[in-house]
Amino acid sequence: MEITATEDRIEGELAVLLLRGDEKANFNLPVFFPAGIKQGDIVTIAITKDVVTTDEAKERVMGLIEKLKRKG
Repeated sequence: MEITATEDRIEGELAVLLLRGDEKANFNLPVFFPAGIKQGDIVTIAITKDVVTTDEAKERVMGLIEKLKRKG
């Protein structure tokens, strides 16, 4: 999934981006994340689900839960 947004402004340490097509919806990123982006620039952000890392994290957590259950 890709999101297209316009950098609207900087508020302290956050860059405020407005979603294209629904400028009422916004989200914030640390100001250092969109390096070189300035007010008015339009950016595209790709969002992907990391299935492998998600599964690894679930397995690790389940292992920790089982370990806690055994300790009783």
